[in-house]
Amino acid sequence: MNRIEIKGLTKNYGDTVALDNVSLSFDEPKIYGLLGRNGAGKTTLLNLITGKTHATKGSITFNGEPIWENDRVLGKIFFMTEPNLYPESRRVRDIFRWTAEFYPAFDLNYAAELAQRFELDSKKKMKELSTGYASIFKAILTIASGAEILLFDEPVLGLDANHRELLYREILANYGEKPKTMILSTHLIEEIADLLEEVIIIKKGQIILKQPVEDLLSSAHTVSGEASKVDQYSQGKSCVSEERLQNFKSVILFGDVDTSLAKSLDVEVGKAELQRLFIGLTNA
Repeated sequence: MNRIEIKGLTKNYGDTVALDNVSLSFDEPKIYGLLGRNGAGKTTLLNLITGKTHATKGSITFNGEPIWENDRVLGKIFFMTEPNLYPESRRVRDIFRWTAEFYPAFDLNYAAELAQRFELDSKKKMKELSTGYASIFKAILTIASGAEILLFDEPVLGLDANHRELLYREILANYGEKPKTMILSTHLIEEIADLLEEVIIIKKGQIILKQPVEDLLSSAHTVSGEASKVDQYSQGKSCVSEERLQNFKSVILFGDVDTSLAKSLDVEVGKAELQRLFIGLTNA
């Protein structure tokens, strides 16, 4: 089992604290969702995990070994970054071959197959790719890398709905064939909710939640109806989100459903959605 352990991680950029004493671990093969608003510290955390920047304080280890300047360990991690870091004059197929020199498990045949499936012209130069096809190219590199840890930062940037769905299916298929640690950082929470096994929510540089998605969703429920009746139902309960339109109100509450009370008040009870929970938790 591969284990990434992060202890007391702090990253400052001048007077700005991007990460503030973060401690967490990725202990087993899972698809994790790293969720946070713009500027919350998601990309900084991924850059630190892949040794692209140095921590102000704290440590990151992979199976007990420090990650910083450890090429052997970093060769087991592949990071799909949002910015395009590949030479603009190089052709897609050449970068596939070049990547295989650094990642011995890189599957050139699989990469070529994916390029065909996503309609990516591997003869094109990087500068000729649209934003969407640049994302497709980077996603293919990541999936075909053969690395044991895959990190995706905004993997569907510029992709149309068809290509997004195709990519989600391929991520699941790749994980199903050989389970590994995958960390997905994206703003399209509703779209990836069904992929995720565990969610990590980061707010202002701090981890505010790390929990299996199934446990998180089962611990909350929605209540909607006439505002005064929803207020009666919610009394004494932990409310994480509230929406109101004239006399109609909808809330998300943590805790067990009180079926008899809901029936007597004639309010509707439903399942909580991950995206709305995320918004409520990061607004709190």
